Amino acid sequence: MMLSNTKGTTKKWVVSAAWLKAMLSFFLLSVLLIAAFTVDYLGLLTQSIENKRLRAENQILKQQFQVVEGKLNALESSLERVKGFVTKLKMITNVEQEDRSLKLAIGPLPRVGQTIEKGEQAEFSSIAPTNAAKDNVFFEKIPTDEIQGELSVEGQRDYASLAVRIDQAVGETVSRQQSILELWQSLAEQQSLISATPSIRPARGWYTSKFGYRLSPFTGRPMMHQGLDIAASPGAPIYAPADGVVSFAGYDAGYGKLVSIDHGYGVVTRYGHTSQIFVEVGQKVHRQDIIAAVGTTGRSTGPHLHYEVRVNNVPVDPQNYVLDE
Repeated sequence: MMLSNTKGTTKKWVVSAAWLKAMLSFFLLSVLLIAAFTVDYLGLLTQSIENKRLRAENQILKQQFQVVEGKLNALESSLERVKGFVTKLKMITNVEQEDRSLKLAIGPLPRVGQTIEKGEQAEFSSIAPTNAAKDNVFFEKIPTDEIQGELSVEGQRDYASLAVRIDQAVGETVSRQQSILELWQSLAEQQSLISATPSIRPARGWYTSKFGYRLSPFTGRPMMHQGLDIAASPGAPIYAPADGVVSFAGYDAGYGKLVSIDHGYGVVTRYGHTSQIFVEVGQKVHRQDIIAAVGTTGRSTGPHLHYEVRVNNVPVDPQNYVLDE
């Protein structure tokens, strides 16, 4: 009943117990639904914020992965250069030793006469199992929540492959270290041989013709090219690639102005088509000394240096004696 204190009227409604119970049930159900929707919305909002954070973190991890992959590529390239360097050095110095599996930690080369402690040899072998155990995380399957319908999605980057490459690079680095240590010990007492071994490019320029058979620029027929042609600007300096004694400095019909250096141990280098000669016969020269200038004298089609290396008067590929590239 509703009573008014001004009009003196009375309004009366009669509701059955069944309707009252139905209305109360509807009200309670509505409250429960609103509460459920509110909780669900807050959960979705929290998950959305977390997803945004994970996406940002994933983007950063991808960028970091690219940086690590780039550094690994550089490391692998450096290892290839070191491998080529050691191979050349062993070949030109006649040091024939097999590479043994290295168990030495990476470090600076020892000084002449310095011994290597045997205890250092086991350092890497003790680290390898630990790294292998840690790397298992890359091979584990991505955890998923099947109840919520999550699926495992593989990325374009192969993290497991990267881990394997890093392990291989570390092992190769250690192996190269051992090879260099052995080579260093073999050559430590042969300083004169090292000083007399050609090891640098005698002129700064680019290769135009390499050692081996080629078509002659004058006859067009196949002909053995006994040296290495390095194109450079006229007058560019020519450097001695090792210590030695000038055995010839003069003019030759084919080579033009020619310089020849005897480095001892049966090794002789020759420098043809020069424009000027700055040394004389019998003069001692050292590595990096300027001996002549690039030119185009003799049988030449343009300014360049014709560089030859002869071992016991037999021409060999001069690129094997270029270690600074």
